[in-house]
Amino acid sequence: MENAIELEIIGLTASHSQSGSFTLVLGETEGRRRLPIIIGMFEAQAIAIELEKITPNRPMTHDLFRSFSKEFDFTVEHVLISDMREGVFYAKIVCQGAYKRVEIDARPSDAVAIAVRFEAPVYCSIPVMEEAGIEEAEDADGGEVRSAREKSPAKKKEPSLKDFSLEKLNQLLEKAIQNEDYEKAARLRDEINRRN
Repeated sequence: MENAIELEIIGLTASHSQSGSFTLVLGETEGRRRLPIIIGMFEAQAIAIELEKITPNRPMTHDLFRSFSKEFDFTVEHVLISDMREGVFYAKIVCQGAYKRVEIDARPSDAVAIAVRFEAPVYCSIPVMEEAGIEEAEDADGGEVRSAREKSPAKKKEPSLKDFSLEKLNQLLEKAIQNEDYEKAARLRDEINRRN
């Protein structure tokens, strides 16, 4: 797809900063950047259930969307994370029917939950990835740094990001990226963007 980067789901982890929230980490299929997005518990569950190929007793909302598409003979062509404004991501679900192609506005979490049900590719616009993407760090030997999940350090209560200077925020962002703490990196990136 032109002017967009294809992404894949890298991980889904519980958010330590927001109770009931999760961090969906998407990564470039042909690159090292990651795109962390904070999502709700319901959407995280919807994505995880489909990734794990678990069949719920009753259809979930995203399964209902899939059933509608089958009955009305349309399919999801792809999902595009199209924009980011004031730290909020926006997405489009691109559907193709027999006679018409339609773009439906959606939250990225819902769009990804639907994409996994249709086995449709997920893309991110280049400007969004340039603004919100986080470069994956390498260690001194050129290998990947172990993920934060492998390290499992004890979490400490952090001071408010508003208390730090812009220089300190940039240092913390670099460190979070090296540690692959994408949730923290996303919060730091958003605070830096608010000040610029």
